[in-house]
Amino acid sequence: MRTHTEMLGGMRAEVRLDARGQVPLGVPLLARAITMARQLFIMMLLALGALFVLAPHVEAQQVRGTSGTSGTTGTIGSMDTAWVSPSPRPGAFTRLADAVAQVRRYGVVRVLPGVYREPTVVVRQPLTLLGDSGAVLDGEGERELLVVAADSVTVRGLTFRNTGTSQATDRAALRVVEAAGCLIDGNRFEATLFGIYLQRASYCLVRRNHLRGLTGSQTVTGNGLHSWSSHHVVFEENVIEGHRDGIYFEFTVGGVARRNVSVHSRRYGLHFMFSDSCLYEGNEFRDNESGVAVMYAKAVHINDNRFVHNRGSAAYGLLLKEISDSEVRRNLFIDNSVGLHMEGANRNQVTDNDFVRNGWAVRVLADAQDNLLEGNGFQGNVFDVGTNSRRSYSTFRGNWWDRYRGYDLNRDGRGDVPHMPVRLFALLVEQSPSALVLVRSLLVDLLDVAERVVPTLTPAALRDEAPLMHAPRRLP
Repeated sequence: MRTHTEMLGGMRAEVRLDARGQVPLGVPLLARAITMARQLFIMMLLALGALFVLAPHVEAQQVRGTSGTSGTTGTIGSMDTAWVSPSPRPGAFTRLADAVAQVRRYGVVRVLPGVYREPTVVVRQPLTLLGDSGAVLDGEGERELLVVAADSVTVRGLTFRNTGTSQATDRAALRVVEAAGCLIDGNRFEATLFGIYLQRASYCLVRRNHLRGLTGSQTVTGNGLHSWSSHHVVFEENVIEGHRDGIYFEFTVGGVARRNVSVHSRRYGLHFMFSDSCLYEGNEFRDNESGVAVMYAKAVHINDNRFVHNRGSAAYGLLLKEISDSEVRRNLFIDNSVGLHMEGANRNQVTDNDFVRNGWAVRVLADAQDNLLEGNGFQGNVFDVGTNSRRSYSTFRGNWWDRYRGYDLNRDGRGDVPHMPVRLFALLVEQSPSALVLVRSLLVDLLDVAERVVPTLTPAALRDEAPLMHAPRRLP
């Protein structure tokens, strides 16, 4: 058998010759294919080597191009802390948007004092925005300022101002969109349409912010703290003044408003609708044009709040409209046109509240059923209880009334005769509101005396069977 030595891909190989003593036809083709494969492999190795060598230089050049006048260089998204200054300085960006883009996940953006005017900044990754005293984001009356579109974002110490007004959109200084676990803490909002707007957010804490709305009527200003279609969000220790509604909840489940102060609202200090299982605790609602409105919800807890000096023709300390299976406990209603108004409210517990120097302390309409009012104190009100019907489907029991003139022979602390809290004159005013001008007249005093002697005209069903002889606590 004859053989021939052939080079295959640069290596010697013994090749059998065919019957005619020639090299088979496929051997040269195979040799060329092996050679080409080796050349291609060497070229790939050279390209990869060039990439590893040149990439850092190209990336650094890209960062320099992006930073512009900021004077900062580095790898995109690799900075633990980014600094922002309104004027050029070494190691700092001049635009907040650039710093947000350059910092790594869970990094910190430090915003130095000064006024920043730039397009709306959008945060798309977890980080902390930390403003020094005097760091101001200014919307120039044209736009939103900051949009948080990522989980676990903290915004602290900034001043947001001058969003301008809009009739087409709910323009907010700070908007959180479909994000969870955010902290908005210790910021100021000045002349903003909407202050802080939570949109489909969850488990966010909004704490210790001060918000002041735009001047003008409720048609040209928005809400201070606004929660829409969110769940388990907390508004805590904020001060809100001059907005349309100080605090607004809509389609929010498990929300909490705690220890806030809402004053001088163009409409409601607190307004919420379709928001079940929420807690409102330790807040103060003062000098709001329409008071507080709680509507179309269940399992709501309204405890330890102060409703003060909410006066007007349609103002309430607290309006409960179609609220069920809820509680109103240990609240103070003082100097309101109407302290507590219940309309279509069912199976609620109204206990241990104090009603002092209101126009109407409590108004319970005929469609409010199966409510219990117990342990409350009534002092110095023009009308303790008002109603629009001679029937009552709610129960008054064990309350203290400063107008009660009964006695306690067995000394158990409860009156031996029932108390009728609805004055005859209150029924007349219900039918003819203009008669209210006679409220301090001698005629009204005579009507009260006549009703106590012959209690036949006021609703017999609406009475306290066992009124307290002494106030259950010290009233202001």
